[in-house]
Amino acid sequence: MKIAHIHFYVEDANATRDWFVNHMGFQSLASGTSRHTHTTVVKSGTIYMVLSSPLTSESPVAQFLRLHPPGVADVAFVVSDLEGVMKKAVAKGVKVWHSVEQQPLAQEGWKWAKIAAWGSLSHTLIEGSFADAPMLVSVGDRLYNLPLLPKFSNSDITTEIVTPTQSCELSAKDLRFAIANSGFFSGIDHVVLNVGTGELEQALTWYEDVLGFRRKQAFKIQTDRSGLHSQVMIHPDSGVQLPINEPASTNSQIQEFLDVNQGPGVQHIALHTPRIVQAIAQLRHLGLSFLPIPQSYYTQLQLNHPNLPLLVAELEEIAAQQILVDWRKESAQALLLQTFTQPIFKEPTFFFELIERRQEAQGFGEGNFR
Repeated sequence: MKIAHIHFYVEDANATRDWFVNHMGFQSLASGTSRHTHTTVVKSGTIYMVLSSPLTSESPVAQFLRLHPPGVADVAFVVSDLEGVMKKAVAKGVKVWHSVEQQPLAQEGWKWAKIAAWGSLSHTLIEGSFADAPMLVSVGDRLYNLPLLPKFSNSDITTEIVTPTQSCELSAKDLRFAIANSGFFSGIDHVVLNVGTGELEQALTWYEDVLGFRRKQAFKIQTDRSGLHSQVMIHPDSGVQLPINEPASTNSQIQEFLDVNQGPGVQHIALHTPRIVQAIAQLRHLGLSFLPIPQSYYTQLQLNHPNLPLLVAELEEIAAQQILVDWRKESAQALLLQTFTQPIFKEPTFFFELIERRQEAQGFGEGNFR
């Protein structure tokens, strides 16, 4: 099982596309319009983000936005045995949004289905070659291939391939910068799901029984300002990681998310980068805003961990870009570097994490939680 794409439901897909291109160095790839929904796709390396906004009140996006602020509506997976997954899902009483359907989108054909997950989140499940799967996008009860294949010329969806120059008002200098640095990210490190108090065990069991995830790492965090219980789920075949959190206090940041989001949902997505210092410096140049980290953090870091595997110059660069550091003495050479963007929508819900794992560092930066 691999992540094919992340599907956002937003108020203005084109504006959100422009944000990804302008501020995160993504490339605008394709767009399409059905009778009720406009959808556009952006990518960075192997990461595909699908962005949909409503054209009419009958759009599934409009229905979602009546209940929740903009955010992640669907995490699509490529699976090797769709029929087997669906059989387990039905046996467990999972709501099926779209039953298995064959789509002749390629010579070998495709199968896809869509199931309800936790809260308003859904999972589109696709069986077929992973190389093309990110471009298979479900909107309502239809699966579309973006860009459109010739054999689908009579479909009710029209598509076009667009470039950043067509989709965004970028200066020539900024455009060159964005395109040259479109490889900021090497993949999705993990997707974080927040659930309500008392729902954690049920959610864990759901992902175990339906999609075959396994429990990896659990931790509890309690500070004066927040508290949470978290269990990391991992898929044994691909290593896809899904931390699931529930609040452990009324002032928890998890509870704040649930309140504003009006229910469970994807809180953030961590994008892996092999060179986080350089990536953040360039993203700041593109105007991406990150959570501020005080310089006192780095003073305390050196006092607490005098044996960090960092040169003085490296630590200075990390401090300059306000990157958090997580280190464990039992893995002396491993180092986890991370930072978080400000929420990307007007509501304080969804945000991105950038993460670099040196020497295959494990964990999720629990030592940095405040």
